[in-house]
Amino acid sequence: MQIIDGKATAAEIKKEIAAEVEEIVAHGGKRPHLAAILVGHDGGSETYVKNKVLACETCGFKSTLIRFEDTITEDELLAKVKELNEDDDVDGFIVQLPLPKHISEQKVIEAIDYKKDVDGFHPINVGRMSIGLPCYISATPNGILTLLSRYGIETKGKKCVILGRSNIVGKPMASLMMQKRYPGDATVTVCHSHSPNLKEECRHADIIIAAIGSPHFVTADMVKEGAVVIDVGTTRVPDPTRKSGFRLCGDVNFNDVAPKCSFISPVPGGVGPMTICSLMKNTLSAGKKEFYK
Repeated sequence: MQIIDGKATAAEIKKEIAAEVEEIVAHGGKRPHLAAILVGHDGGSETYVKNKVLACETCGFKSTLIRFEDTITEDELLAKVKELNEDDDVDGFIVQLPLPKHISEQKVIEAIDYKKDVDGFHPINVGRMSIGLPCYISATPNGILTLLSRYGIETKGKKCVILGRSNIVGKPMASLMMQKRYPGDATVTVCHSHSPNLKEECRHADIIIAAIGSPHFVTADMVKEGAVVIDVGTTRVPDPTRKSGFRLCGDVNFNDVAPKCSFISPVPGGVGPMTICSLMKNTLSAGKKEFYK
């Protein structure tokens, strides 16, 4: 059994990005610039955005954090999105989700210029991804692909079960794993809360990607010997022994499942660090105008 170390892999990739950025700047090119909009004071969002700003520093990017109170109107937020769309110095930007209930997340996502949509959520990027065209791929699925590739995990012809059908992880992951390239070429099954034979499907899987948001959902009796298990779950569960009062819990019962696996990603330290790393890769691509001129 080998543990997939997302933290070490992400650190390695960020070093590679930083070296490339310095080479671009040394040859008179522009330093990539990522902007982030944060609305309100959600604890999880605060942490994610802080880590994104730190990652920008590590990669040698310019970064701008724009904060608004959760009383901001939808029109005011859309006006800021329009401003960033038109700012030639900003290569890519994100609007941190979730947003307050009075703001339509979908309307905001669609207002972002798809050429600057480094989160990969705009329908144009989602559509291009689904048919295999160059685009910004959403960060978590892209991070998983990178881990599979860096660890040399075989995917061609393998049975891959994805638990969850969210727009951010489950659906794009299914699309990516069935595409005619590596990592990919897998036979993909998507299971969710209404799948009647979910456990049976998992037992036949060579690769399980768990993104269902239910702590310790995947147990040892659902996993066959030698399977690859990727845990995307990050649920906060109370833990009085921690200073924060909580700990992150994955969708996989790690201690029970790990002995049966050929590869397994832990929580924390698996997919999480790769998500931010993938955002950095998309920002570098945006700075280089790699996909869209």
